Amino acid sequence: MIVKTRGIVLHFIKYSETSVIATVYTEMLGLQSFLIKGIRGKKSKGKANILQPLSLLEMDVFYKEKRELQTLGEFRSSYPFNSIPYDIRKTTIAIFLAEILYRSIKEHEANAPLFDFLENSIKMLDMLEEGASDYHLYFLCHYSGFLGFAPENNYSEENCFFDIKAGRFVAIEPRHPSYMKVEESSAFSCLLSVSPLELLNLNINHKERIALLDRLLDYFTMHFEAMEQLNSLNVLKELFG
Repeated sequence: MIVKTRGIVLHFIKYSETSVIATVYTEMLGLQSFLIKGIRGKKSKGKANILQPLSLLEMDVFYKEKRELQTLGEFRSSYPFNSIPYDIRKTTIAIFLAEILYRSIKEHEANAPLFDFLENSIKMLDMLEEGASDYHLYFLCHYSGFLGFAPENNYSEENCFFDIKAGRFVAIEPRHPSYMKVEESSAFSCLLSVSPLELLNLNINHKERIALLDRLLDYFTMHFEAMEQLNSLNVLKELFG
């Protein structure tokens, strides 16, 4: 069965001198892996370049149910990036977010709301001129909702500590270590409220950015143990710290 679908590249590894195995989140088939032959050969016309993290594709898939590696026919970029490959900040964020998605998406079924959210988020990262340094934090805040553990934004002057275990802001400093301090909680509440175009107005400094990232990853790790050892995390921290 031939399925025409859009896709988002999450991960790829070299399989041979000329082939790769690519993991792609597709609009019609959910998460799928593809053996792509000849893509690294001299006659590939640079197609390997459009398999970079978070690349957006149009794909013709020769789909067979329950097959571990699907066969990919024609594929092409559906949205050539304007800035992600050329801005070291955005490239690093894209690699980090692709790893987050690779470790958290497991379903092999279509999920139109999630796909649309991811596609629009990637395009927004590419379009942003200001505020990109905090975009990964914004993304994690809102992506959590699609995974079923969206934080409750009940922040107030009284509820000024975000309890990571409870997933909400509380008035009394928790006795366990899994919580955000007052300053972190205030910034986190803003992240939950603003649009991407308003990220520049947050004025989060390097120290706060790293602290928020660590706390958000603690929050994700409570639901996905695979988040404990992210290969891209140190590079991201080094760039923004």
